[in-house]
Amino acid sequence: MIKKITLLILFILVGGTGINPEILDALQLTSPNNSSKLLHAYQNNLSDVQVKGEGIVSVILPDDLKGSRHQRLIVRLDEGFTVLIAHNIDLANKIENIKKGDRLAFYGEYEWNNKGGVVHWTHHDPDNRHEHGWLKHQGQIYQ
Repeated sequence: MIKKITLLILFILVGGTGINPEILDALQLTSPNNSSKLLHAYQNNLSDVQVKGEGIVSVILPDDLKGSRHQRLIVRLDEGFTVLIAHNIDLANKIENIKKGDRLAFYGEYEWNNKGGVVHWTHHDPDNRHEHGWLKHQGQIYQ
């Protein structure tokens, strides 16, 4: 109940606009168990789950240029499995200086597959119909 009231006050204070993920982290309004939420989704073949996580970039794939363009990265999570990050670069800036071995944090929607899954919606939604996602690399947020 306190979290709901805090969120309502925060929503009013920012005028109903999108909330910066760093503000949410600072206020500890994001779930502290979000990485276990990701692990649970992976272990139980769940999809359409909003998750937060981080890991090490293990592979940088060529951008997918068919339809909406996506930067594609494979990230080895701290939990021991890998996910494909599909970051829409028509809606958000591409991470130009990322390299294998870099640490990457993310917030987006998880879709299970037998290779570990995909995290997408790592960007803002210009229509405000989906929760805004983000990537964080070397202290910079891409959304």
